[in-house]
Amino acid sequence: MEVFQALQRLHMTIFSQSVSPCGKFLAAGNNYGQIAIFSLSAALSSEAKEESKKPMVTFQAHDGPVYSMVSTDRHLLSAGDGEVKAWLWAEILKKGCKELWRRQPPYRTSLEVPEINALLLVPKENLLILAGGDCQLHAMDLETGTFMWALRGHTDYIHCLALRERSPEVLSGGEDGAVRLWDLRTAKEVQTIEVYKHEECSRPHNGRWIGCLATDSDWMVCGGGPALTLWHLRSSTPTTVFPMRAPQKHVTFYQDLILSAGQGRCVNQWQLSGELKAQVPGSSPGLLSLSLNQQPAAPECKVLTAAGNSCRVDVFTNLGYRAFSLSF
Repeated sequence: MEVFQALQRLHMTIFSQSVSPCGKFLAAGNNYGQIAIFSLSAALSSEAKEESKKPMVTFQAHDGPVYSMVSTDRHLLSAGDGEVKAWLWAEILKKGCKELWRRQPPYRTSLEVPEINALLLVPKENLLILAGGDCQLHAMDLETGTFMWALRGHTDYIHCLALRERSPEVLSGGEDGAVRLWDLRTAKEVQTIEVYKHEECSRPHNGRWIGCLATDSDWMVCGGGPALTLWHLRSSTPTTVFPMRAPQKHVTFYQDLILSAGQGRCVNQWQLSGELKAQVPGSSPGLLSLSLNQQPAAPECKVLTAAGNSCRVDVFTNLGYRAFSLSF
């Protein structure tokens, strides 16, 4: 059993992360369908030991990989192959890991079991948006658990979602090379940006796929096959192309910076002008997710965590260096 567990850790990929509503715990989901819960407060304590950096509880959530997770004020939601599940944070922290409910979007055939690899909460509308292998965005009412509508427009796998809160609009990016904007009030597509068609950010040798995106009001940053690029949404204009050769898998706005990660060990910090401010190395050979813990209830746990192609979750107490790693 020890040899098997060692081999599992050796070949582990951590696809997803989510911080608890109180800000003191971190959930991480891997390619074996497991979710591990770490105590950030214990790991960050001045009295922390090696045991403090290991999961306080690990449970089997899905048969396949845990592609995406988000947290509401009470629930941890996780997505795998064709389904989304809910877990009560209060029960998880008591080490009771029985699922609260599971839902499956209405697919075109009963034989279709596409990956759901992107989840997005829309708090004001109390909606959960799901997207992935069936090229559609599904909207679920979190109060009733019913699927309200599906948004169709992408012609290939959807990788990423982002919320433009003021509008309210949802942005989606996928293998077809397009970022599409959807108006949640009308459930219709309102804008399409075919990123790969813009010469300044096109990289045909890497493909047209969009693997990450984030938005901040009138601005969007996205990347993947095309170069990581900052866009002005109203004019659909690329304004800054970031000089990063490796495809990026996760990007987020943070204060006056853009943070990105992907192929390679480093978390990259960019000025909006395109200048690379810093590259901070981590322990994984490739990174798939970044999580910023900014819960006001736990300012002592304000950290950046990064995970990907290893069993480790790197913890950055400030953006300048990796403080330590949690171990799945």
